[in-house]
Amino acid sequence: MAAALSLSTGHDRMMIIYATLAQAAAPGVSGSTLSGIVFQVVVIIGIIYFIMIRPQQKQRQKHEAALRGLKKGDEIVTSGGIIGKVVFIKESTKDGQPLKAMDDRVTIESGESRIVVERGKIGRVGGGPAPNANA
Repeated sequence: MAAALSLSTGHDRMMIIYATLAQAAAPGVSGSTLSGIVFQVVVIIGIIYFIMIRPQQKQRQKHEAALRGLKKGDEIVTSGGIIGKVVFIKESTKDGQPLKAMDDRVTIESGESRIVVERGKIGRVGGGPAPNANA
């Protein structure tokens, strides 16, 4: 015959009570509940993607296309806020073909000075107001 458990201390009694409550509070997860949770997580991730991530990707691609299409005479604003006109673009080449990389050197004229910046550090092409000026 099995020996009886000794419940002489209060600590042992509390452990048994906690174990019993934990088993009662955690019912078995059924397949329908699990699939519902998975569906909700997928929907939330989809909403986040289409509201936050996708618009940022489109905006970045549009900005990079504008930077790659940069030409002499364009008015630009650098990330640091310097406004100027493009005077010269020193493009890197590979196998004799221009690359139009983001680390190309762009010489701009601002006031009476000339400044050399990297193509990737140009914040905006064109002299109009910032796109988020009214927002």
